[in-house]
Amino acid sequence: MRFAEDTNSPFSIQSVSEDGVVIDGKHITRSILVNATTLQDWPPRSVADMTGDDIAQCHSLDPEIVIIGTGRTQVFPPAEHVVTLQQLGIGVEIMANDAACRTFNVLLSEDRHVLLALMLG
Repeated sequence: MRFAEDTNSPFSIQSVSEDGVVIDGKHITRSILVNATTLQDWPPRSVADMTGDDIAQCHSLDPEIVIIGTGRTQVFPPAEHVVTLQQLGIGVEIMANDAACRTFNVLLSEDRHVLLALMLG
């Protein structure tokens, strides 16, 4: 699914498919964290793989909201991971990857401090 670009950030999602995303013309097939200025690897390939260290990595990027893309379908992570972010004052949304990418682009275009934590692989 291709997206129209509504932002000046090179890190907006250009397209998403079951095997990855395209960001700045590059096809990415590994789990990532992405915001307006940063693209970095993120270890978990599924909700079952998430750890406290993965949540700490999200927090280290100082987001206002974290959108967690859980793959082809929406899968809720263990409550303690969501609660940890919420207790730090960070909003959390859990979505399938296609919805997560669309929502990320919208919030990014509004200059929100949004972080997309996308599970691929």
